[in-house]
Amino acid sequence: MQLQRYTGNPIVIPGGPAWRQIATFNPGVVLHEGTFFMLERAVSSLAPLYSHFGLLESKDGFNFKLSSDQPVFTAAMLGTPRGTVEDPRLVKLDDWFYMTYVHRNYASSCFPNGKSVPNYHNVTDVPAGDPNNYRTGLARSRDLRKWENLGLVTPAEVDDRDCVLFPEKINGRYAMLRRPLDYVGPQFGCDRPSIWLSYSDDLMKWSHPELVAKAADVAWEERKIGAAAIPMKTAAGWLVLYHGVDAAVTYRTGVMLLDLNNPAKVLARAPGFIMEPETYYEKFGLIIPRVVFPSANVIKDGMVYVYYGCADTCISVATVELQKLLEYVNQYRL
Repeated sequence: MQLQRYTGNPIVIPGGPAWRQIATFNPGVVLHEGTFFMLERAVSSLAPLYSHFGLLESKDGFNFKLSSDQPVFTAAMLGTPRGTVEDPRLVKLDDWFYMTYVHRNYASSCFPNGKSVPNYHNVTDVPAGDPNNYRTGLARSRDLRKWENLGLVTPAEVDDRDCVLFPEKINGRYAMLRRPLDYVGPQFGCDRPSIWLSYSDDLMKWSHPELVAKAADVAWEERKIGAAAIPMKTAAGWLVLYHGVDAAVTYRTGVMLLDLNNPAKVLARAPGFIMEPETYYEKFGLIIPRVVFPSANVIKDGMVYVYYGCADTCISVATVELQKLLEYVNQYRL
């Protein structure tokens, strides 16, 4: 299985307004009334590492332009001017656009080394009792420009990221994939950070997570796995792209199929990855090298558009026929 990279990649690069001068990556994308809308994670500073969300639009899914010279969502808007917001995931539910996002009250400083995970220096004046964890929040909007923050939906004491909403209710309840970093050990049934599932009646109070898929005994998942983009509903099941990280901190992309009525049940899962860093813009970047991070997927006319962050620096897109992707993963029924 090979995803077809767009020949014009990368499609979104940093520059322009000061708030997106350093990097732009890990976007959320939704197709609405014939227009592709993208929320980018834009970085204005590395020390501290401040991220904000900018809005872009495209008619063809490849050529994006900024919709505003100002970010549409920032940590300051949440009352934490020294904090950061990261990695938006977008979904349309009923008449609202919903966005899960990662939030931290106090941003760390990032010093890239060009080899692997950068040196992160945490602030030293965090108020007593504040764990300053990465937590997942939820916001909604009618127009993708003005956002109503609904609050944080993961516990303060747990680093819980890679949270993605399903695009519709399942058995009358909202559902969300997540990746609680510390849920590791015999009591959790997995030895590395893995993919979990929670349900909610109101989008704010979520059930205790249940394990969906643990990192497999393959080299490309040696460190951890996590949900990537919004699950795609098909007649065969929920098609889910996910990321795997190896010992050298190289990010690759995998695919699995979940049961439509019980998404905690994995129906099929390919043992190998379907995308890995190959091009210069995927192997070399400002923050973490060797990264393809598919944070959004859109289906249009039978084609899946996969939007992904490249080395935490820029944004690219690859495409694949939906039917071919389904046929591929269905070779590995469990």
